Amino acid sequence: MKPSVHPRPLLERAHWQNLNGTWQFAYDDLQRWHTPQQVLFDREIKVPFAPESEASGIHDPAFHQTLWYRLLVRPEQLTGAVIGSAVADQRLFLHFGAVDYRAEVWVNGQLVAAHEGGHTPFCAELTGVWQPGEALEIVVRASDDPRDLAKPRGKQDWEASPHDIWYPRTSGIWQTVWLEFRSRTYLASLHWTPNVERWELAMQARIGGPISADLRLRVRLSADGALLADDDYAVIDADVLRTLTLRDSGIDAARRQLLWSPEHPQLIAASLQLVQGGVVIDEVTSYTAMRSVAVDSQHFLLNGRPYPLKMVLDQGYWPQSLMSASDEQLRRDVELTRLLGFNGARKHQ
Repeated sequence: MKPSVHPRPLLERAHWQNLNGTWQFAYDDLQRWHTPQQVLFDREIKVPFAPESEASGIHDPAFHQTLWYRLLVRPEQLTGAVIGSAVADQRLFLHFGAVDYRAEVWVNGQLVAAHEGGHTPFCAELTGVWQPGEALEIVVRASDDPRDLAKPRGKQDWEASPHDIWYPRTSGIWQTVWLEFRSRTYLASLHWTPNVERWELAMQARIGGPISADLRLRVRLSADGALLADDDYAVIDADVLRTLTLRDSGIDAARRQLLWSPEHPQLIAASLQLVQGGVVIDEVTSYTAMRSVAVDSQHFLLNGRPYPLKMVLDQGYWPQSLMSASDEQLRRDVELTRLLGFNGARKHQ
């Protein structure tokens, strides 16, 4: 599954590389192996599909507590060049969308990450572990006790076969794995908060790496190609908190063109640049929307007005791939929901 869009579209860089595809794989039912050098990889798996799924190429629903993965990324495959940065300034990060349940990650023989939680993303910086021109050997050990009822498991069954309202288990890597190149100073996180009443967008950006006196952040907002804002701020410390006031005619018809709703899912495109000494050293794209949600004593309110909810319950499982859906499958879910006359979905665990 190669996503047609960036796996993190709210903070997207041009220099990233999808690592989904064929990985080496091994079960370790006796938990004999503790380091990558000990593992005897005897089969292959299609990442990011769980080994219980048909799409993985393994399709083994039996109990397996420990899984091992290995991928070799060769130097010619590592195509990334950070804008405005010398090679020495490049930082490389390895991202995992989700690994169920506990993950340990080695790169070139060094342990770079340990993470617990089967539904949360994590990443590891490979600066110092990897040098430009070198290959990357990535090894993952995933531990998931299928009978442990104390850990968060969603609707994964703990019995040999799914029963009642429970679904097949999902072990190991089940979301996209990807590499990302960044400059030494970069945008680490970004959060938008709309205020429809004041017709404003609050931006909270966090800067990673060293901050120089001449560092600035440029923010551009647009909708359907029309420029909404083009602002430039001095970066004083790691957190940049700003409010962008949009042009407001005060006329409902004009406002509705920019307001988001299920019937009119209008998005606002954002482009952000970190500029140091007049040189762009990091650039990301993002998106947001103008909308408000609230409740009163009788109604759910969307953009300040009563909005009747007609919703489906979405369990979020697919027959061949279990919890791992392609972009096309997710889009089709939304299209079918709309065609059936619903305007929302309650996402299950």
